[in-house]
Amino acid sequence: MNRSAASVITKPWRVRLVDIILPLAIRDCYTYSVPDDLSMPVPGSRVIVPLMKKAVRGIVLREHTEPVDDALISKIRPITEVSETAPVVSAEQLALWQWMSGYYMCTLGEVMAAAIPSGVDERLLNPPKRARNVLKPYTGPIEPAHALSEAQAKSADEIERFWSEGKDIVLLHGVTSSGKTDLYIHLIEKQLANGKNVLYLVPEIALTTQLTTRLQRVFGDRLIVYHSRFTDAEREQRYKQISAFSSQHSEPFVVIGARSAIFLPIPDVGLVIVDEEHDPSYKQAEPNPRYHARAAAIMLAKTHQAKVLLGTATPSIESYYLAQKGVYGLVSMTERFGGVELPDISLIDLRKQYERKEMYGHFSDPLVEKIRQCLADHKQVILFQNRRGYAPQLQCMACGQPPRCVQCDVPMTLHMSDRELRCHYCGYKTPIPPVCPTCSGELKAIGFGTERIEDEIQALFPDARVLRMDLDTTRNKSAYQDIINRFAEHECDILVGTQMVTKGLHFDDVRLVAVLNADPLFNQPDFRAYERAFQMLEQVAGRAGRKGTKGEVLIQTFDPSHAVLQMVGNHDYRALYDQQIAERELFHYPPFYRIIRLTMKDHNGVKIHAAATELQTYLARVFGRRVSAVIIPSVERVQAYYIRELTLRIEQRANLTEAKRRLKEAIDHVWSAKKYSTSKIIIDVDC
Repeated sequence: MNRSAASVITKPWRVRLVDIILPLAIRDCYTYSVPDDLSMPVPGSRVIVPLMKKAVRGIVLREHTEPVDDALISKIRPITEVSETAPVVSAEQLALWQWMSGYYMCTLGEVMAAAIPSGVDERLLNPPKRARNVLKPYTGPIEPAHALSEAQAKSADEIERFWSEGKDIVLLHGVTSSGKTDLYIHLIEKQLANGKNVLYLVPEIALTTQLTTRLQRVFGDRLIVYHSRFTDAEREQRYKQISAFSSQHSEPFVVIGARSAIFLPIPDVGLVIVDEEHDPSYKQAEPNPRYHARAAAIMLAKTHQAKVLLGTATPSIESYYLAQKGVYGLVSMTERFGGVELPDISLIDLRKQYERKEMYGHFSDPLVEKIRQCLADHKQVILFQNRRGYAPQLQCMACGQPPRCVQCDVPMTLHMSDRELRCHYCGYKTPIPPVCPTCSGELKAIGFGTERIEDEIQALFPDARVLRMDLDTTRNKSAYQDIINRFAEHECDILVGTQMVTKGLHFDDVRLVAVLNADPLFNQPDFRAYERAFQMLEQVAGRAGRKGTKGEVLIQTFDPSHAVLQMVGNHDYRALYDQQIAERELFHYPPFYRIIRLTMKDHNGVKIHAAATELQTYLARVFGRRVSAVIIPSVERVQAYYIRELTLRIEQRANLTEAKRRLKEAIDHVWSAKKYSTSKIIIDVDC
């Protein structure tokens, strides 16, 4: 029985009832009875219940204590099985699930499905008969943590002072290569010494790979690594590893992982570290819950009464604003570790280079010369181009049309290594056509991606050893480790990559970093475009000259006078912040307003436009100018669904809970119409 169907009476009843979370997109929990021959399950324990004609696993949320009408008692179905007597989901995790469901406007079942993947759930309940241990114990040396420098020790003291004064969240703003990781290790050791466990979040699996080696040398088998690339067997064994640490009251431990590690049942958390806190990878894009791991980490820490450390060289505007307002503590590290200088940044004007015919493919003459010098000095080079594939599209020289995806309104990306065109939205692929499918004209590659850069640099420097790191070369789980290790061991000279190469990686011998074309980074229809362009460029620049020799960064651009590039050239985050915070207050963007985006989809374009228009009209009566007009996105059709969008801006001082209630009421009103029964709507809070 759905809880919302229960009618209230005043007399008590003797039937034992519990509310169960099911891993489904259903709005409410379901209420089941507990048979006399079963023990009363505790909140967080796993049970098997009947649903329609199936047996479904669920998690007990609470004992149902609200009175239920006698006529309905007989219709409540009983639990089939109590899988464990002890909870598998802690009280703190249940509190996080409930907060996430309410804040991000999704169901508890969707949060449960994300927190306990079905494959892991199945293996935990029914372990394979011949399950092998996929966890390899650490057999390397255990080394003491590096002693902190004077600047690092001062920053650590400031962080702990903020915590002792009641500011549980501290933003650590440290320039690239300032030694933030050593500071993290120092603070982790203190927490472990106090019997507390630590959660250490990083934005990318690639970053997990390099940090794991470094942390294992200090913490050995007390370090648990977790991310979404693991198989169900690997994830299951990490769940068991955490349970074993917890139940045996053994030494406290550290969990390092990407976004999904926030759901692990870690007890007694004393500290949550969110490294590279600015990174957009912390925001879940799909499916529900569309949570931000930074916000979830703060909420998780709150349930444990733990401390939070947000670390980055390029803070998010929202976090820095809260630090400036005194909501967070703010600690700055302004110098690189060991007295190493920040790299020199030079802007190369591509307009002049093309005019003078001083280009070799997509490489300017100054860049080619700098690469030649680096290779001659046995130093390494990183080439950054934030687009994978060989070219963004083929274009017909006769009719001007590119081959397009059959399911999405986008040109298909050229991948020469596999001799195919691919849609990066839906995954559709097709062999490269010999001529234009529309008019049989000649097709030419337009633009460039990492694959083309790899080919061009190999042609320019045939003796150089080149590696490429992007989504196409890292589909294999071990590929990250292999590429990073080979580059770190100087088994290759040049690393070509997308944004994966920008995020916190440390290589001793990299002297030169080059950005092949910076302009697409800030020419995006997104209010965060300038912020993210600055962050990405400053972060990739930070890979240069981290040890010994001062590094160099060359940025190729058609607009060298652009404000963002000038700020990057001066390593001037504060200038970016001052500009952005003024614009956001003026135009009603975060951190002054919260943004909720509604995305509506249907196979019928006319119908979804009508639904969006009807919803916009309803919302405008409730929210006035806070709701946008119906937006037709630049990519109007994806995976054969036509798309429409609405955005809702809610002032920080407004009652967000009430705003969400009225928004849900409006959606229910419009979507209850039978004509929209096949239409989908997605709610994205803090998009």
